[in-house]
Amino acid sequence: MDKEQSFGERAVGLSFNPSGDENVRVLKELYAQIIDRLDDMKADGENERNRLCAIAITEAQGAQMWAVKAVTWRS
Repeated sequence: MDKEQSFGERAVGLSFNPSGDENVRVLKELYAQIIDRLDDMKADGENERNRLCAIAITEAQGAQMWAVKAVTWRS
């Protein structure tokens, strides 16, 4: 049975890797860890920290997508 994915794993689409590329898997796992850490920091309820963490999560998702594009680029 597969374990339930964390917020970060869902946010980066960890289970989507049709080519089975190891670099894609590693990058997604690392970005998922970053996103999970930021999501945990939002739990303290401080409004400004929550806003900054939400922005950082969005930016991390974008960076993860660009990183995957970079490692899968074929010229």
